[in-house]
Amino acid sequence: MLPVPRRTRPARLAAILLGVLLTCLPAAAQEPTYQLKIIGGLAGVSQFVRFEEPFWRQQVTELTKGRVVAEISPFDRSGIRGQEMLQLMRLGVVPFGTVNLPLAATEEPEFNAVDLPALSPDMDALRRTVGAYRPHLERLMRERYGIELLAVYTYPAQVVFCNRAFSSLADLSGRRVRTSSVGQSELVEALGGSPVVTPFAEIVAAFRSGVVECAITGTLSGHAIGLHHVTTHVHAMALSWGLSAFGANVNAWAALSPDVQEALKRGIGELESQIWQAAERETGEGLACNAGHAGCSTSRRGNMTIVPVSPADQERRIRLLTEVVLPRWVGRCGNDCVDAWNTHLAAVVGVRAVAD
Repeated sequence: MLPVPRRTRPARLAAILLGVLLTCLPAAAQEPTYQLKIIGGLAGVSQFVRFEEPFWRQQVTELTKGRVVAEISPFDRSGIRGQEMLQLMRLGVVPFGTVNLPLAATEEPEFNAVDLPALSPDMDALRRTVGAYRPHLERLMRERYGIELLAVYTYPAQVVFCNRAFSSLADLSGRRVRTSSVGQSELVEALGGSPVVTPFAEIVAAFRSGVVECAITGTLSGHAIGLHHVTTHVHAMALSWGLSAFGANVNAWAALSPDVQEALKRGIGELESQIWQAAERETGEGLACNAGHAGCSTSRRGNMTIVPVSPADQERRIRLLTEVVLPRWVGRCGNDCVDAWNTHLAAVVGVRAVAD
């Protein structure tokens, strides 16, 4: 090999060193790698275990070709109160988080319009109401809290479990019933029961200690925490669903490159679809597992009695919605909520809101 002239050696060496440096540098030096912290849904239930956790811990890295690495913690083990989530996300303390809409409704009742108790008795009704209200929810979260709404999740139908026999919703009169939101508490009071607000993780203990006699919670999530061991009867009517909104602080979202944003939107959209499909399937599976019927995929089966939905219960649901739930919500929420309801939901539900 011919010798390199002395005057060209520094430039040649610099070029060689630069080539070695670029070869050895990790991809992150050329394309930024993002490490995301996620607050997800409830620990131990299907939505988190089967869908949220695998998506953020594994699939999102594959989806973005290694550019996003994420850690996820369940909401109920994060030390954060549900009522605080919106403000923490607005401040960027929680850059990516899941907002439980019934809990957030204590501060922002307008957010929970699509999951008022007695509103959506089945999955088809829920899809219609969420679809109609979602554009408004997106605007609310962005304008009031600086949150980019990325998904709306649902749990399986929330139904009534009791530790002694009952044959209709009317039989809740005089019973202490676990609730998780203001709207559920108002519904129970209208039925003559006594609401007891109890965290999801403490439901079984509340039954065992005698604090509650009944509980409103998800069909399959209730089975997952062992309600079939402490209750005997479960009603088949969906009283609510437990919707949650997943979003990002707008500054945290803007810090991601456009291609990563698009990849996350596609992936989260697919995750949302999977969660909804599972919620519909698991509503029936939860009832089957609690009762020990065919259609249960787990060996941990109960022996509960399923209380069927009677025509009287359907009439009572509509009456409770129009005479109690919706007027009370309007009273908490104000005239802006009347306008929002009548603009987005009245035609879908068939009920108009009236100013208080």
